[in-house]
Amino acid sequence: MKYIFGPVNSRRLGRSLGIDPLPSKFCTLDCVYCEVGGSTTRTCERKEYAPLSEIVAEIDEFFSKPGAVENIDVVTITGSGEPTLHSGIGTIIGHLKKVAGKPVVVLTNGTLLHLPEVRQELMAADIVIPSLDAADTRGFRRVNRPAPCIDLKDVIKGIATFCREFAGEVWLEVLLVSGMNDSPEDIEALTREIRAINPDRVQLNTVVRPPLESFARPLEGRRLQEIAAEIQKNCDRKVELLVSFQGKDVAAVSAPGSEELDERIFRMLKRRPCTENDMCEALALHPEVVTDVVARLLGSGRINKMTHNGKIYYQV
Repeated sequence: MKYIFGPVNSRRLGRSLGIDPLPSKFCTLDCVYCEVGGSTTRTCERKEYAPLSEIVAEIDEFFSKPGAVENIDVVTITGSGEPTLHSGIGTIIGHLKKVAGKPVVVLTNGTLLHLPEVRQELMAADIVIPSLDAADTRGFRRVNRPAPCIDLKDVIKGIATFCREFAGEVWLEVLLVSGMNDSPEDIEALTREIRAINPDRVQLNTVVRPPLESFARPLEGRRLQEIAAEIQKNCDRKVELLVSFQGKDVAAVSAPGSEELDERIFRMLKRRPCTENDMCEALALHPEVVTDVVARLLGSGRINKMTHNGKIYYQV
């Protein structure tokens, strides 16, 4: 399928089916830590980047299969770039609510939530997870590298307004990069804005997978825990750390050589670099099966291998 991927075991959402409404990485930002790669185009223009009819048809095809609904916990609209750039996202959410019968989650960088029409289109979702990595313009530009059409004040105001209007849950994600947005002044400013935004949850992250820029480095675990405790104390919100992945038990050995399995892993690696263990946990596969698939994809030249922080990752 072109617009649907997974289901995968998500560390925070359970068994998640992904919907990617963008054919390439169109985004409002070009974050230094991005695991998907550089933005093809930095833009604020909302339009039908992929045919809405094709996305809806794929959704219908998937959920027409026996057992499709029982195999997932949530449907997550995410993707290569910023999904709220697609002008049909409201229609996609509404259609999923009709045919999926599962909670709909939207992962967004939050930069377009200042637009009333975007907020309105997301109202039918169950969980929205926006990002805010910096609360001052300097850190925002260093880490997120926004398009000229993006203003940080509008971003913060938009997220706060959405939190007040939205009947579902808002989980605010903060990703910290060592030496770029983690100074005491950065954290103080972030904490102040988080307190004003008042999300249902705060989720703290750092650079884990191979980033777009090699200078984007992760925070040490102890420092990340200190920051989490500081935000939690001053915002009266539980802060969750996202840096440790707890997947479900892997399944028994599946039949190797399956073209469908090869394609599932290939589509997964198109969206982000993964270790073999990541693939095992995300797709609930036995390590031997993943090793066989990786060997085939490497041998055919469809994927590449790289080392990051002492771990071997695979990517397209």
